[in-house]
Amino acid sequence: MISRLNKLIQPINPSLSLSYETIKGRFAHSLVRERHLAKAVRIAATENYYSPEDQLDFIESLYGGKKSKAGINNPAQLENEIRSNLLKAGGAAFVEENESTFLELRKIINIILKAGGIPCYPVLLDDASGKFTEFEANAEKLYLSLKSTGIGCIELIPGRNDFSVLKSFVEFFDSKGFVIIFGTEHNTPEMVPLTVSTRGSKPLDDFLKRISWRGACVIAAHQFLRAQNRQGYVLEDGTLSFDQKEDLADLGQLVIEYFLKNRYHEKGN
Repeated sequence: MISRLNKLIQPINPSLSLSYETIKGRFAHSLVRERHLAKAVRIAATENYYSPEDQLDFIESLYGGKKSKAGINNPAQLENEIRSNLLKAGGAAFVEENESTFLELRKIINIILKAGGIPCYPVLLDDASGKFTEFEANAEKLYLSLKSTGIGCIELIPGRNDFSVLKSFVEFFDSKGFVIIFGTEHNTPEMVPLTVSTRGSKPLDDFLKRISWRGACVIAAHQFLRAQNRQGYVLEDGTLSFDQKEDLADLGQLVIEYFLKNRYHEKGN
């Protein structure tokens, strides 16, 4: 992807090029991702062109003349736009993943189990236009597929999803005994709220909040027990403790409350 970015840059500014080593050293800790490349492109514009107009002209030239909707004064939004226009499918610097380089699913699950973790499937669910991936289009089929591979935990990013779609999906998987957790996808510099909400900043209702909290408590209990070499939600052979989920959630709540209380007193309050 860096090589393809450089091929776009060279006709515009022959003296400018990106390198993996520099991007890793300046913008990443260990693993270089798309967002690091996008930041490198934005920084290259700001460090090599004096005026904001020239900086934006450089980036729009990389877009093939397409006008930026983000503008140079919104770094987080601009980096997301660079990713979307250049690094995602259809972009000039996009490189299709080679599926032969992926580990087999069973190997991945075994790595997680040996590390004392819980195999968890991250769900995309519906996008802004109401579309689903083929794998997730049918909740029953998705459930049967996850069950057959020994996965009993799912994670959602509610901010991506329509409230009613999310709630219906969560109700279904909760009825199947799954551990369900929510996140906010804070993986870019964009200053989005920490509060979990659905698309359009619609807040979670009491049911969804309870499901999220209980899921977090199960994970806390699992971590607490595994740290003592005891059985958690998942056995070492991958067997799921569906019948102990509620007991684990109760234990996890006590664990969280205990450590929060101790941390509060450690600070001298």
